Amino acid sequence: MKAVWTRIRRLYRNSRISQKLFLAFSLMIAIPAIIVSFLFIRTQESQLYKDAMATGASHVSRLEEQLRSRLAVLENASSTALTQKAFVDFIHSDMQADGLRLVKFRQNQYEQMHNIIQSYDLVSQISFYVDNPGLHEIWPEIYRYDRFWPQDYWMSLREEGGAGYRLFSLQDDGQTLSYYRLVRLQGQSSRRPTVMEIRAAHSEFFSSVLEETEGHFFSVVMDGSDPSRRVYNGSHVFALNAGEELDGILGRVHGKLDALQQGSPVKVRAGDQLYYALYRYIAPLDAYVIDIASHQDLMKGPRSWYLLVTAIAACVLLMMLLLVSYMTRRIFRRLEMVLASMRKVRRGQLDAKIHTGLGENEPGDEIDFVAVSYNSMLDEIQRLMTQVVDKQLIAKNAQLHSLHSQINSHFLYNALESIRMRAEVERQPAIAGALVSLGALLRYSMQWRGDTVNLGDELANIESYIRFINFMEGSGFELRAELPPEVLRYPIPKMCLQPIVENAVHHASPPGGSVTIEMNVKVENNLMLLIDIRDNGTGIDRDTLSRLQEALADNADRPITASRNGLGLENVHKRLQLHYGEGCGLAIDSVPGAYTCVTIRLPWEQVSLGGW
Repeated sequence: MKAVWTRIRRLYRNSRISQKLFLAFSLMIAIPAIIVSFLFIRTQESQLYKDAMATGASHVSRLEEQLRSRLAVLENASSTALTQKAFVDFIHSDMQADGLRLVKFRQNQYEQMHNIIQSYDLVSQISFYVDNPGLHEIWPEIYRYDRFWPQDYWMSLREEGGAGYRLFSLQDDGQTLSYYRLVRLQGQSSRRPTVMEIRAAHSEFFSSVLEETEGHFFSVVMDGSDPSRRVYNGSHVFALNAGEELDGILGRVHGKLDALQQGSPVKVRAGDQLYYALYRYIAPLDAYVIDIASHQDLMKGPRSWYLLVTAIAACVLLMMLLLVSYMTRRIFRRLEMVLASMRKVRRGQLDAKIHTGLGENEPGDEIDFVAVSYNSMLDEIQRLMTQVVDKQLIAKNAQLHSLHSQINSHFLYNALESIRMRAEVERQPAIAGALVSLGALLRYSMQWRGDTVNLGDELANIESYIRFINFMEGSGFELRAELPPEVLRYPIPKMCLQPIVENAVHHASPPGGSVTIEMNVKVENNLMLLIDIRDNGTGIDRDTLSRLQEALADNADRPITASRNGLGLENVHKRLQLHYGEGCGLAIDSVPGAYTCVTIRLPWEQVSLGGW
């Protein structure tokens, strides 16, 4: 077995990609098609089962409501009959004592009782069984108690609350439902109480059960304690198909009935058939109304779909396999062109481009996209090779320029130091201080030892700049910056504050006036360091401010152009975004004649700041 598996793996590994794809597509189509087909049928079966159970539950609930309403009719008939107190009193008196009273009773009380019986279509007969020796049995509604059996049934009625139903009447055990009720009279404690019996024929009372002959669900009313006592339509399709097995099916269903679990369907198996039963318990009757259906009948439709869906899936599968085979052959012929060009490039032939045959604005498919990208890659390789050579030349020139700048800077520092010493000798402290500030500015800008500096060093450079500007222009610029020590040690990109302060000096000062520049810092959400540089100068007019804000909000990747907006802030903003990302940079706000505030957003506690 292991050798066979190894051989299969070797054959698969050495097969062409077109053959592998053909096999993969076949499996990807065949297996899902079969699985989806059977899942679809199973889903339909499940949905059909749910719908059938919902229909059966609705039907059995409707039957329960009908039967309970008919029970209420019998109880109303009983209560109406007992309101005829003269009738009840007379049948408990000596009916043989006076014939004239008997005639009057027949004409009045008996006739009223007879009318009550006829007013209820559901009631077939009302009978009174009276323990009265003076009773005349000359009407079918009045009997001596001796004719009633069992004689002690009144005790059972008393335990049941004075009334009770029987699915089959006690007197003749025929197809009749009876309602029994005790009639208790004062002063008759030594006798057995009178029993009133109201009968309703099964054909009337259970008409909704007995009239149905078709449908998947077979309705039956079954006694709660005796499964052999039941009411159903023997001509129903279900009963005819079940035949002699009907008793066994009903017996198994009865064995699983539970009045406390009547919301759940019951499943029973008889022979090779599975049956579902939905039921409701009717407590006054001590009986169950049940709807039974065969699983085979319910699922007859979906089972016939299996062959049809399988045949359709097989036809669709064959068509898709033929189409996949044709398409893969065409695709891999074009891929061979790509492989041939790659082999030429490996031999050093960088101009071995792939001819796609596409028009100027024709995008093509994925393979055309690969070919176009491949051609672009060859062009980019050639461009990069040229660029590498150019960069090497630029690096050499930069090294020479750096050496030259160092020589010039040393000469400039020595010259400034000589002038400063001469100013001190000639007692010109203002000139000496200005030269010290200018020297510090030049030394800070020229000594680019690293990519970042401490905020304190940047601030010291700005202070030197303010002192030099005040000396040169005779102005009264003032810089206020009281920053926490931990912020002064925070590394920031070099020369990111200088252009902003320079803008405030050159553009915020009114003619002949002075400007106070305040610098404050704060940390936002422990993530961002915000440096506010605010001046109380002339501010920025609305149009210029709008152009500035649009320029700072523009995230387009354009080359940086210094002083494009006249204030030189976009240069710093773009450099900060390139340095830290789009979440950082500058924001500006201004009110003409009041203030201008530029906010620098930098990452707080950034470990590696990188370079410009």
